[in-house]
Amino acid sequence: MEVVRAYFRSPPAVIGLILLLVVIAMAISAGWLYPRDPLALAGRPLVWPFTNPRFPLGTDNSGRDIAAQIFHGARISLLIGGVATIIAVAIGIVIGAVAGYYGGWVDNVLMRVTEAFQTLPNFLLLLVLVAVFGSTIGTVIVAVGVVSWPAPARLTRAEFLSLRNREFVQAGRTLGLKDLKLIFGEILPNALPPVIVYASVVMALSILLESALAFLRLSDPNVASWGNLIGLGRDVLRVQWYVSAIPGIAILLTVLAVSLVGQGLNDALNPRLKGR
Repeated sequence: MEVVRAYFRSPPAVIGLILLLVVIAMAISAGWLYPRDPLALAGRPLVWPFTNPRFPLGTDNSGRDIAAQIFHGARISLLIGGVATIIAVAIGIVIGAVAGYYGGWVDNVLMRVTEAFQTLPNFLLLLVLVAVFGSTIGTVIVAVGVVSWPAPARLTRAEFLSLRNREFVQAGRTLGLKDLKLIFGEILPNALPPVIVYASVVMALSILLESALAFLRLSDPNVASWGNLIGLGRDVLRVQWYVSAIPGIAILLTVLAVSLVGQGLNDALNPRLKGR
């Protein structure tokens, strides 16, 4: 396929895909390499990395294996990023599609609602939702998705505004197709490529938002997430800086991987950039 060939012609996109596959492999192999509870005590607290073969990445303040938390944390980060992105993009597509297709007062009302959400910073709204509904991992995932939908909604609306008067839509109306069929069966497939590309941005931001919550100790403390480990290392940052640095590097590489994959998809799917 031309799209696949175009994607693999970009070295940064290939690097991003390799990094993302490594993170996915970590998540898949976590239960096999570290079958015990990653939050269980494993040894002496604050063992430095590479000083004990049992703990290649050392232990944290409580004596828990950092490597186990990194591998199991990959599952949490991918879960949060993936599910929150699906929620955000699904809400955004529905609102943006309806607004862009109908226009008029429907568009005005939905865009005013979207702008109202955008007037508050994502993280501030996320803090409010977590404070009201709790900080379980399920609540955090839904909250991250709920605060991230405005940008996909505006992007979907822009695509629908450019497509709703095209010939294939007019032909569908002439054939008597219902609005729902036109919106989701005819226009949406043509509007999806840029939304899919932008989903990589939402996924990267979702991972960062959960990590920020965990750093403030507002995320679920009962899961082995990279953000929780960074927050735990905050207490010993001056001396045992590795406790926060190792999960921080994991987050950095994962967000970089998702961003590079998204950019590679953009270059491959956007006809204006092909051949450059």
